[in-house]
Amino acid sequence: MITLKEALKLSKEELNKFKEDLQAKIAANPELNAYIDVNNVGEGIPIAIKDNIQVKDWSVTSGSNILQGYIAPYNATVIEKMLNAGLSPFGRTNMDEFAMGSTTESSFYGKTLNPINAECVPGGSSGGSAAAVGAGLAIAALGSDTGGSIRQPAAFCGIVGMKPTYGRVSRYGLGAYASSLDQIGPMTQNVEDAAILYDIISGHDEKDSTSADMNDKVSDKLNPERKLRIAVLPKYIENASEDIKDAYAKAIEALKACGHEIVEHELMDAKFDISAYYITATAEATTNLARYDGIRYGNRVEGKNLEDTFIQTRSNGFGDEVKRRILLGNFVLSSGYYEAYYVKAQKTRHIIKDEYEKIFEDVDLILSPVAPTVANKFGELSNPMEMYLSDIYTISVNLAGLPALALPISKNADGMPVGLQLIAKAYNEQTLFDGAMSLEKEIAYKA
Repeated sequence: MITLKEALKLSKEELNKFKEDLQAKIAANPELNAYIDVNNVGEGIPIAIKDNIQVKDWSVTSGSNILQGYIAPYNATVIEKMLNAGLSPFGRTNMDEFAMGSTTESSFYGKTLNPINAECVPGGSSGGSAAAVGAGLAIAALGSDTGGSIRQPAAFCGIVGMKPTYGRVSRYGLGAYASSLDQIGPMTQNVEDAAILYDIISGHDEKDSTSADMNDKVSDKLNPERKLRIAVLPKYIENASEDIKDAYAKAIEALKACGHEIVEHELMDAKFDISAYYITATAEATTNLARYDGIRYGNRVEGKNLEDTFIQTRSNGFGDEVKRRILLGNFVLSSGYYEAYYVKAQKTRHIIKDEYEKIFEDVDLILSPVAPTVANKFGELSNPMEMYLSDIYTISVNLAGLPALALPISKNADGMPVGLQLIAKAYNEQTLFDGAMSLEKEIAYKA
């Protein structure tokens, strides 16, 4: 598969031939279920799009039954930016319903398979985008990250996935899960491609009230030779599997070989991250999903009266995981529990943010696991709590609004990819990409 950087240099004729070949390759691999549809709408470089990002005149459903029949009336800001840069939305990729999941098993369209091992999950919720890039069925893709939904599937499928600083990429046109946590980001074959795609989709947007008034670019200033001070977290990874610990040690040695300074730091127990995240995310999800009532758009199940129509539509339209999170969100926001749960979660979120800021007074980057294990097999995380705990290393980044990038480090004895992430200070994407590119080059060199 050619890279995004290479694709930008293709002639019109070469690009059209490439797209024909790509469509044929996708058609020949339907069992992966990475794509829901392939709907090329332009002449630009084909980029796969997660099914919760609006593309005008496409069916966009967030992987849910309740949005069947909905046709997007406008383009998300990231799509407009892509089109202006010569990129074209090419197909919509499978995802966990309303981005709620870590395995892409909760999709209305069925599960996506991991391209490395079909018995394993591709991660989630951007599993379709990760699988498409990992299988060579996409040059690059867009995903969304609420608590690790770009970085975790990227790690599971052996690709690069980047979550920008909150506010650096417009959320206008993104189907909301948890508005204070969601971010759109690139999923690519390498770090440089991620920087190129990030530059294209980032920047200030008046349509998004949380958009940062910044338009800095990074790809033309990439400097993998830059020497950085990087924090490692020895106690934080104690509960990770041996595969993750081995990759962590390998990454530390690679960073040292590049001339980076390694220092030890600690973060508080990640169980507090889990609690704060799921209270915050489900509370915001409850509010955001209230609009899906069968009246304004999407599927409708007619009831005996208006109230019954609401009930029947939502009961039939939402899957089990979405219903579970709506119930939890309503509980933590309800009278008598709001102070005990939601307010306390916001105080904890502030502590998490402060803790990161204190570490970044001393270092440029933090090296962290993405998940406690490599990709698990289908059905292994049948208990919802086990699935929630698989996000243990990613969610604090969203709570603090920081940028982070996951990249492949090694493979375990079974050939499954092992990915780690680098985390940077807010709005310091340049340092993030510089450090990631340095690590990527050293790992590739050693391999």
